[in-house]
This record gives sequence, C-alpha cells and structure tokens, in this order.
Amino acid sequence: MKEKIHPNYVDCVITCSCGNVVKTRSVKPKISVEICSACHPFFSGKQKMIDAAGRVEKYRRRFAKKASASKKEKETETT
Repeated sequence: MKEKIHPNYVDCVITCSCGNVVKTRSVKPKISVEICSACHPFFSGKQKMIDAAGRVEKYRRRFAKKASASKKEKETETT
C-alpha cells in the first residue's frame, strides 16, 4: 500500500435519533443517523406510523373508497 494517501481511521460515535449510541471506528469521528437497528421496524418488530400532514389517513380513506367500490362491482357481476 502507498503511504500518506489513506485517511485517518479513528474511533467513531454513531448516535441515532432514538438515543441509541454505537461506538465503532471510521474515518469520521461522529455520525448521526435517523434510524438504527434498535428502532427500525424490521429489526425491532414494532410498526411505527409517522403521519406527515395526514398522508396516512388520506391513503386509508382513498383505499376504503376503492375497496367498497370493487366489492359493489363484484356483487353486481355475480347477480
């Protein structure tokens, strides 16, 4: 390997928005992340619904309309 071309490999502290702290080594001394393995729904088994500006409710209302319309269409087709 060539000398003096590689970055310094230092101790690193990774902090999550949930408060989880992980100590490792990296070229950066401090890293902030939004989601870690402690709070990610896939790893923790908890489903968090983050509703920004009512998007989830809007989707549920729209989906409910489509579901009820498709049920009515199926009932009329079978009759």
